[in-house]
Amino acid sequence: MKKYFLFTIITLPVFFSACKKDLDIDNPNTPTIGNFWKTGADAQTGINAIYSTFHRVGFCRNQFFITIVRSDEGFSTSPNSILINNFDVFNVTNYNLWETTTVWYDLYMGINRANQVLDNVPKITMDNTLKAQYLGEAKFLRGFFYYYLATLWGNVPVLLKTSAPTDYPSTTQQADVYAQAEKDFADAAAVLPETYNGSNAGRATKGAAYGMLGKCYMQMHDYAQAQQAFDWLINGNGKNIYSLVSNYRSNFLEASENNTESVFEIQNAVNPTDNHDDDTQGNSDNLNYGTSIPPFFAPRPIGFTDGQARRWCVWEFLAENTTSGGRDPRVDATFLYDSTDVRGPNFSMIYGQSFASRNYSNVSGDPIAVATTHTVYFRKFLDDGVINYEYFHSGNNYRYLRYADILLQYAEALNAQGQTTQAYQYVDKVRARAGLPALASVKPGLSQAQFLAQLKHERVTELCGEGHRWEDLVRWGDLSTTLAARDAGFTNYQTKYALLPVPQYDIDVNPNLKQNPGW
Repeated sequence: MKKYFLFTIITLPVFFSACKKDLDIDNPNTPTIGNFWKTGADAQTGINAIYSTFHRVGFCRNQFFITIVRSDEGFSTSPNSILINNFDVFNVTNYNLWETTTVWYDLYMGINRANQVLDNVPKITMDNTLKAQYLGEAKFLRGFFYYYLATLWGNVPVLLKTSAPTDYPSTTQQADVYAQAEKDFADAAAVLPETYNGSNAGRATKGAAYGMLGKCYMQMHDYAQAQQAFDWLINGNGKNIYSLVSNYRSNFLEASENNTESVFEIQNAVNPTDNHDDDTQGNSDNLNYGTSIPPFFAPRPIGFTDGQARRWCVWEFLAENTTSGGRDPRVDATFLYDSTDVRGPNFSMIYGQSFASRNYSNVSGDPIAVATTHTVYFRKFLDDGVINYEYFHSGNNYRYLRYADILLQYAEALNAQGQTTQAYQYVDKVRARAGLPALASVKPGLSQAQFLAQLKHERVTELCGEGHRWEDLVRWGDLSTTLAARDAGFTNYQTKYALLPVPQYDIDVNPNLKQNPGW
């Protein structure tokens, strides 16, 4: 059951120049710190407001340019050269680029909302079990936002109290930002429920907290701690909650949302009266509670093709056959291209019309996509039915953290500790769903380095186009000009690009904020 959380909440200023609001409110009916946080219903409203951060433009659209287009999985054919320079070809010219600053500001907006809950809900007289749950959800979501900030910007301020206009916080080093996220996830895991009923689907669970805790440890190469966190989902109570769904495609369809494979799923819904990437009530229409990435990734002429897939990703799927001699079925669920249907472009449908009849031509400016047969589009976020368009806001949920991802990271953590033989079984669970032969049969006895190389392949074929590639490349130390062999944009790559530049707006107004190295 789809669940979206509508809200009303006080918007207090965060320390960034673009987000400041006036605290002198004359309207007595307007919520303030003094008159809002009174009841359990207020606490729930506050929690819902944190979740609603996912429906702001930074997360529901622009973060995918950073995590997918900027990686070697994707590229852009946008007519906007600034977007291409800043995301695709590592030629950053604008430290205040809207597509990146919106992500930065919205993550801190979510953190400030979480801090309001953590500062005020403990004082409310209400059911103690529910109060503990709400505080756990706030900790989880704050940790989630700090995970993104640590991964994308690295060295950022850590705010643990509701912000005030006089705050000028200092830069915190990346390792300490991850440490704060880890603490938040651990605190959340201690109090969050294991499951919810249908009406609360999408709220953070104990499994989601352990999953994100493990991801933090993985990025910090603390593999023993990562294994311990993931162990709850695989061998602890989570083994009775999570499992791989039989049909891989079910992970990307509205009809099968919040299934047993979903560890943390961002809830989206279509609001037909809304045309904003904004979740605040000052708009002339209604609140947004969908995602707007589909039209930006959809094929021409349905969408803008601001993000497309590299052809090399397709070859990864075709590197081996299933046990019955067919091709990996995940390729059809992952891409729209000339052979989404194995019979070729006359049978591969693009929104009700064959690929061949679309008459796709060369992709200007990209030496890899130089022919019709090289045009590839990411499919997982699309609503590619027979209707020849994409809504600006999609109701298709974003399965941010899947059990398959947990299994692969668990195997990676085991391998990193020299337990390569034990790691095979978890990769084989993922391969079996795709109909591929067991890795233990076709590639037995891999060394630690060989197994990691195989895992890199497995993560592409399972998770391509879901927004995890950039953090994988960072964790593996694979960001370099070597990637230019399959992504021409990496020709310009320099070490500084591992982290985004802190918005110059904020450097200018906060003397305690430091720019990232090299910028």
